[in-house]
Amino acid sequence: MSGMSRKNQERWLYLISPIVLLVVWELLLRAGVGDRRFVPAPSDIAGRFWQLTLSGELAVHTGVTLYRVLVGYFIGAVPGIAIGLLMAMYRPVRIFFDPLIAALFPIPKVALMPILLLAFGFGDASKIALVATAVFFPVIVNTYAGAANIDKLYWDVAKNFGASSYVMFTKVVFFGALPLIFAGLKIALAVSFVVLVAAEFVASKSGLGYLIWNSWELLQVDYMFVGVVVIGLLGLISSVVFEEIENLVLPWKVKN
Repeated sequence: MSGMSRKNQERWLYLISPIVLLVVWELLLRAGVGDRRFVPAPSDIAGRFWQLTLSGELAVHTGVTLYRVLVGYFIGAVPGIAIGLLMAMYRPVRIFFDPLIAALFPIPKVALMPILLLAFGFGDASKIALVATAVFFPVIVNTYAGAANIDKLYWDVAKNFGASSYVMFTKVVFFGALPLIFAGLKIALAVSFVVLVAAEFVASKSGLGYLIWNSWELLQVDYMFVGVVVIGLLGLISSVVFEEIENLVLPWKVKN
């Protein structure tokens, strides 16, 4: 079997579980299991999805949420990677950041929302800051773990060949830590959606979180499920994109 056909089969296999879930969901409700007024069938959600898409309302809410996630994700991930690598290379940097991470990481990031609202107001800035804060910690922890567990042999070889700190940072430490960096980035992306949607429940007039919460208050359950499904789809798409990027960047990574 060629590598390309195997990869295509894996892509289809990746999509089977959500499709099976939707089919079982639809069949159970059509068989009378559950109340479609409170748990609409996928076909009901699809109809409402189409209606919201045609009106443009869904695109607006989705665009707002994606903008907040992507900007906050970038702001949190880049320094997280850089500091995590520096922590592995330089002991003073690690000693400086270790207690800060230990103290701040366990704090639920949504609990910071009132402080961020006072600092940045009710606009996009407070939500972006929340996402950046939530993204920073899983990225820095995974980056440091990946860099700290690089085999000592690579450090010694690079030093024996006179590698500068810049070369060590960009060629040895960064690439050695890449597998766990990707793991941290995947976790951080999921966390960013969780905290942002929670913030949009109470501190926003736009976004998928607002759509879900406002629909619940008005008992528009099908609208609410559209928002939930869109978030799930965004998570699925982002996971597939990350998988493809990881395969390109880490061709040497062995996968069973």
